Amino acid sequence: MLTEALLDKLRRLRLPGVRDALVLQQQNHQYSQLGFEDRLNLLIDHEINLRTERQLNRRIKDARFREKALLAEVLTGPKRGLDRGILLSLAQCDWLRHYQNIIITGPTGVGKTYLGTALGRSACEQGFSVRYFRSRRLLNEIERSLVDGSWGKLLDSLAKTALLIIDDWFRDPLKSDQVRNLLEIFDDRWQRGSCILITQVPVEMWHDNLKDPTLADAILDRVIHNSHRINLMGESQRKLKSGSLAAASA
Repeated sequence: MLTEALLDKLRRLRLPGVRDALVLQQQNHQYSQLGFEDRLNLLIDHEINLRTERQLNRRIKDARFREKALLAEVLTGPKRGLDRGILLSLAQCDWLRHYQNIIITGPTGVGKTYLGTALGRSACEQGFSVRYFRSRRLLNEIERSLVDGSWGKLLDSLAKTALLIIDDWFRDPLKSDQVRNLLEIFDDRWQRGSCILITQVPVEMWHDNLKDPTLADAILDRVIHNSHRINLMGESQRKLKSGSLAAASA
């Protein structure tokens, strides 16, 4: 029989997976038919799985996604402008390992945020750190850090993040100082991390929206030239879901 002293030692060693699996083995007599090494291997596997799950949950929490999104539920096809093979290839995250970016464009409601979030979750599942921002929230965070003196700390934090997702890119007009601050972020992340930019504004219009030609050239050089572009098409997913709910309740 297991003693409380042994379970307490496992608790103090911070091995909750081993502790729980050991209790399970004690309760199920079928485990007694296994050898010592096999039982020990199962205990260690349970601990590893528990730690892996906790680390994943922590990365997802730190990412601060707006919604739960899964790549398996992303709609693909010619009418969507998204090939399933390309999506599965991006899910492998080789683009992250090579510090490449993804630009997702398309009309409102078409599922840009869902796709970007699903790719972000896939990155979390493969061990990458991720941060999700709506552009206005990021700009507010920058302004706050400049006021309270934590701008350098924010830059370091973003530079160390493997994947930075900026949603609603260009939703609001950018001022020159905001463009300059964004350039500093992209510059710090160059060859150190990747970005997913989500926007309704076509890439061809980005230069004009950035206004300052010099700053625009610098930002676009760091973002566009090593990016994968996805232009989503089709009807608004919100409209389709609303229609489905209305039909179901009729």
